[in-house]
Amino acid sequence: VTHFFRDTEAFAVLQAQVIPKLFEGKPAGSTVRIWCTGCSTGEEAYSLAILLQEQLENLKASYKVQVFATDIDGRAIAVARAGVYPASIAADVGPERLARFFTQEPDGSAYRVHKGVRDLLVFSEQDVIKDPPFSRLDLISCRNLMIYLGAELQKKLIALFHYALQPGGVLFLGTSETAGERGDLFVVLDRKTKIYQRKEDFQGAQRAALGRFLPPLIERELAQPQMVGKAVLAPKLSLRELTEQTLLQQLSPAAALVNGNGDILYLHGRTGMYLEPAPGEAGINNILKMAREGLRRDLTVALHKAASSRETMAVANVRVKTNGHYTLVNLSICPVLGGPAAALESPLYLVMLDQAPDAASPSLAALSAPVLSALAGSSTPDVNAQIAELNEELIAKEEYLHAANEELETTNEELKSSNEEMQSVNEELQSTNEELETSKEEMQSINEELSTVNTELQAKVHDLSRANNDMNNLLAGTGIGTVFVDHSLRILRFTPAASQIINLILSDIGRPMAHIVSNLVGYATLVADVQAVLKTLIPKELDVQTDEGKSYTLRILPYRTLDNVIEGAVITFVENTEVKRAREALQKANALLRLAVVVRDAHDAITVQELDGHTIAWNPGAEHLYGWSEAEALQMNVRVRIPPKLQSSALAQVQQLSQAHTLAPFQTQRLTKDGRVLDISLTATALLDEQGQVYAIATTERAWDANTGP
Repeated sequence: VTHFFRDTEAFAVLQAQVIPKLFEGKPAGSTVRIWCTGCSTGEEAYSLAILLQEQLENLKASYKVQVFATDIDGRAIAVARAGVYPASIAADVGPERLARFFTQEPDGSAYRVHKGVRDLLVFSEQDVIKDPPFSRLDLISCRNLMIYLGAELQKKLIALFHYALQPGGVLFLGTSETAGERGDLFVVLDRKTKIYQRKEDFQGAQRAALGRFLPPLIERELAQPQMVGKAVLAPKLSLRELTEQTLLQQLSPAAALVNGNGDILYLHGRTGMYLEPAPGEAGINNILKMAREGLRRDLTVALHKAASSRETMAVANVRVKTNGHYTLVNLSICPVLGGPAAALESPLYLVMLDQAPDAASPSLAALSAPVLSALAGSSTPDVNAQIAELNEELIAKEEYLHAANEELETTNEELKSSNEEMQSVNEELQSTNEELETSKEEMQSINEELSTVNTELQAKVHDLSRANNDMNNLLAGTGIGTVFVDHSLRILRFTPAASQIINLILSDIGRPMAHIVSNLVGYATLVADVQAVLKTLIPKELDVQTDEGKSYTLRILPYRTLDNVIEGAVITFVENTEVKRAREALQKANALLRLAVVVRDAHDAITVQELDGHTIAWNPGAEHLYGWSEAEALQMNVRVRIPPKLQSSALAQVQQLSQAHTLAPFQTQRLTKDGRVLDISLTATALLDEQGQVYAIATTERAWDANTGP
């Protein structure tokens, strides 16, 4: 759980005692660098940035500020990078700071950090344990992170912070955290608020802290002291091997294989007389630290000379204190050439320690020849011997000091070079990281835009799909046969109703229309008419009929897009069979109506019968002549009025009239309602429809007297 200015007292001390000193001694235009590790969602990092912004406003000179805020949680970094926090932060941030450094969202539910403060920070994902640190830092804030780490990781992290800070840099820890036992790295500035200042380190702590980030100088496995010299014998040895091994154990001196720094890689023989475990941390295997009293000085000088000249160095009669008394030891150091050592970047050296032959006087045997000569001519041999011994010791210590200084300078140069390389790499990584963060933000923006466009396209696709479905259902529901063709008269789409007029199936889509057979009768110019419409852009309409007797209105129109571009033609077939029949029936009715108007006032009997003899017209003259009313006559067949002996001849006359033949007026007989037989004069006419087919027979009848005539 984190919030702004967590632990108010600690931030007050930081603002009053630490922040101002970060700018002291820095020239105008220089950069103050801060690292906030484990920043979580960014509240602590923004709190530091606000303190720095307030300090910048109080300074006359201008400075640059960089706050690197890192965390291993990418989701938390995303929240921190957005810089939007709930309205509840008003309880942690004072009203004045809230007004100066935050902007309230329109709905009042959150606050957004001002851009001026946001620009001071660089957020990135980082594992502080595994990833390389930032460098040349003035302040590191690591609050409430180390409480989740073990003691060993805490020690490494403290050493890492010491390396990352500039001389005099400040470390700001949480109330439950401490810099531990590394008093050689940090000094306490404020014990209560856990604020520490970096101390200078000449003990190699920085290289220890950076060891996991730098390539190793030598790939090796250090032999454990308890395993030294224990050779595993092969199951079977020849007599020669057994003899050589025994002679090697009995005659060869104690030896140690070391690198140029004195790190022991292998021990041979009984080295306990000359080496002992160094006090302090376990696991130290450096021959210079393990050397017994009296041996370290000469061993350091000889190893340094051997490493510089790459030649064998020998020192005789070195006084080494063992088990409370001194022993004379011959020391030899020679470079190891060939074999596996030749492939290593750092050369190896074999340190050989051999006990010198016993002398007559152990105390005098340790002195050089000039000193013995001086002692021989002196009246005070003990004093002169002691002076000579001290002179030799002084010379040796001067050589030791000179070698140590050279080694220290070399180490410092290496550290400086490594530090510069690490700084350069770190800056490059930081620059790359910032570029990647910028690219990531740009990609996120592009992704959001693409997501918005994709959503809009999906909505349009949905609308288009729905419109397409509506159009298909509309075309199928109207029952209108529709065919869509392109400029090449290839079929693009058709409705189910069109397949009843033109023999179309789904596999015909894409085929030329000329390849399709239609069911139209008397119309073979469909393809030519479509081409003419595409050429002239003038729609065409005509009536056509199928072989089943159905009538259709055929329309051919250009297919226009919304941009008024012609992309083909639309052919529609609207069935009008029933309409045509109704029109014909209406025409017949109108004709009969006109005929009825003419015959109603006539004195002659005028009738109309269908071909089957059913009466469909009966005028008042017929009612007066025969006695049947119009209502009765319309329910009758003409046979009722024909005498039985004349029906066969009357049928022949009807057949003749049905073939549109004309009959001359003739005399015949008809029956009345009361059964009387009347002699009449009859004129018959066939009624024709629009196709010239006989559909009825009209008769004009009047009474006829053989004596007087009609």
